[in-house]
Amino acid sequence: MSFESPWVLATLVVVPLLVVVYVRYERRRAATAARFTNLGLLPNLVDARPGWRRHLPLALLFVALTAMIVGVARPHATVSVAREEATVMIAIDASLSMRATDVKPSRLVVAREAAKAFVAKVPKKFRIGLISFSARPYVILPPTEDRDLAARALASIRSGEGTALGDAVKLAVQVGRRQRAGDGSIPPESLLVISDGAQMSGRTTPQAAAAFARSRHVPVYAIVLGTPNGIVEVTLTGGFKEQIRVPPRADILQQVARTSGGDVFTATDDSRLRDIYKRLASRLGHRRQSREVTDLFAGGSAALLLVGGALSAAWFRRVP
Repeated sequence: MSFESPWVLATLVVVPLLVVVYVRYERRRAATAARFTNLGLLPNLVDARPGWRRHLPLALLFVALTAMIVGVARPHATVSVAREEATVMIAIDASLSMRATDVKPSRLVVAREAAKAFVAKVPKKFRIGLISFSARPYVILPPTEDRDLAARALASIRSGEGTALGDAVKLAVQVGRRQRAGDGSIPPESLLVISDGAQMSGRTTPQAAAAFARSRHVPVYAIVLGTPNGIVEVTLTGGFKEQIRVPPRADILQQVARTSGGDVFTATDDSRLRDIYKRLASRLGHRRQSREVTDLFAGGSAALLLVGGALSAAWFRRVP
């Protein structure tokens, strides 16, 4: 929490001073009463002692005074608010290794289908852009609010050879930065990369692409698909077939995500992937904003004063 007028908080020292004054007054009053009163006769004069109730209204007054002073200092709290406009780019790996069936029915099919569920959860006013990459990246859908068009574009992704991960990240950032909000400003952008992490081709290294994204304030969120047992079968010259092991490279995606200010997740099945997408949709759909909460302290102070006054009237109106 921060304060617009923090110097006002210095007056809080008055509260403990008032407490000290009140405690000393009560002790002096009790001593004076004991000096001039026959304590044995008190039960015949007073039906019941108010006890701790005598101090509660004043205690509420002190708390209300504290809240009032804090409110005058105009406190600001960081809260989560919904974004109104943003661009979310999705880069899907369509390389040969994404044909592996260690994630059923295949890495590519799971990524494509679950991405549809993610698109459906993103706030409607957000623009969704899609990039598919293998040996080179392709913009298969410029940023748009049309969710049906995004679903059709996802269904059109086909696998190829090579993995230009760095080029895909750089292209996605560039495409997203071309968008403009209603007031002409560049709306916030986030990039979601779905891949098994390998970098087999391309002119931009993943490290350079991550630094590029960070310099443009674009966090990269990466989802790693696959298990260490992933295998793809390729056909060689003469019709021979070869099985190639394609374990995921989570370390590469971790470096890209963390360098850019994003995060990385691992998914080994469709249900896990959908859970990740749900969390990401919620995170991208909100932003942290500092807001003044003076009204909260002012309202609390007024409420405490009312409660203290009501208790004082209810408890002590019959006490002589």
